[in-house]
Amino acid sequence: MERPDFFELKNGKKVKLPFTDKEYKNRLLKLRTVMSDQGIDMTILTSMHNIAYYTGFIYCSFGRPYGCVITQKKIVTISANIDASQPWRRSHCDNVVYTDWKRDNFLRAIVSIIGRDQPPKTIGIENDHVTLDIKEKLNSIFYDSIFKDIANHLMKLRMIKSNEEIEIIKNGARVADLGAEEIVKHIRPGQTEIEIAIAGRDKMEREIAKTYPNAEYMDTWVWFQSGINTDGAHNPKTNRSLKKGDILSLNTFPMISGYYTALERTLFVEDIDDESLKAWEANIKVHKRGIELIKPGIKCSVICEELNDLFAQLGYLQYRTFGYGHSFGMLSHFYGREAGLELREDIDTVLEKNMVISMEPMIMIPEGKAGAGGYREHDILILTDNDAENITKFPFGPEKNIIKN
Repeated sequence: MERPDFFELKNGKKVKLPFTDKEYKNRLLKLRTVMSDQGIDMTILTSMHNIAYYTGFIYCSFGRPYGCVITQKKIVTISANIDASQPWRRSHCDNVVYTDWKRDNFLRAIVSIIGRDQPPKTIGIENDHVTLDIKEKLNSIFYDSIFKDIANHLMKLRMIKSNEEIEIIKNGARVADLGAEEIVKHIRPGQTEIEIAIAGRDKMEREIAKTYPNAEYMDTWVWFQSGINTDGAHNPKTNRSLKKGDILSLNTFPMISGYYTALERTLFVEDIDDESLKAWEANIKVHKRGIELIKPGIKCSVICEELNDLFAQLGYLQYRTFGYGHSFGMLSHFYGREAGLELREDIDTVLEKNMVISMEPMIMIPEGKAGAGGYREHDILILTDNDAENITKFPFGPEKNIIKN
């Protein structure tokens, strides 16, 4: 029996994607304009975030390569046979399935899309994602082609959000607030981080399913940290039991069709000591000033400079742990990052309308020092014509977040 190297499989019908046909076509038009300006004949996307951004399909690699081929006339996702036709149903374009029967059928599928007669002179790839192995194999097939990095151009296109993207981000912020409200109901001495986190995650997933009944549901999560576990922003939840006087970090992360939103808050269990209160209020002061600074026309680095000066005046600059905020959109802890839109000293991007960015100062005071723990607040802001809209509604500060259930 002769088994194919690749094939098309249209099993069932195309499903409702998170965005309209017009939205996907507009994204593709902008990419093709960049390709034309850069003299790129064909782009091969390999990252989860860019493939999802242009097609709606979020792949699960599990060690297999996935891709999307884009020319001025074609756009086709390439997926492994293990996924059957789910990639076709979830792609706003055609799809080619490659099989495991021969090594490098993924590459043969790429060739099948563009043909061998007129190989592209210049191929755009994501240098920040494509592996050395895949790059070498692409070189072996397209040996007369020039490869050009297109990752930075793709990132800049994603940094400006459409109205449809902003709508899904606003819903994500709303769901994050609901998750936080549910978590607070369970905060009391003796409860564990893991059980509290489960309650918040379940609340958010059910709300996402209610709001988007045609979506796929994956990757929504909660990091709920207590005591020493608050020292890192990305520390996983544990089975630690809460104690009176504990510092807490509440972090809710709804994922809606690949779009990440977040809410992060500092809380305390029933009581707080004076040094902890002093540190918390210092971080809140910086947080409030940061929110005021986020407006169109200001550089990311300038925001950092002013907030660094404020932290220094308050005596806590030495405890700051990372940048003051980052972009939102098609990203998650598994994939994606719009590094050109982060509130860091080395980023000179000027904020503009329809960018979406967080304000999230954090300080960490080590164990053994007064006020030990990690203090972090996090709001999401959408840049408007002359200002910014804060879409995070859950309260912050000692007045609301010293929890006495």
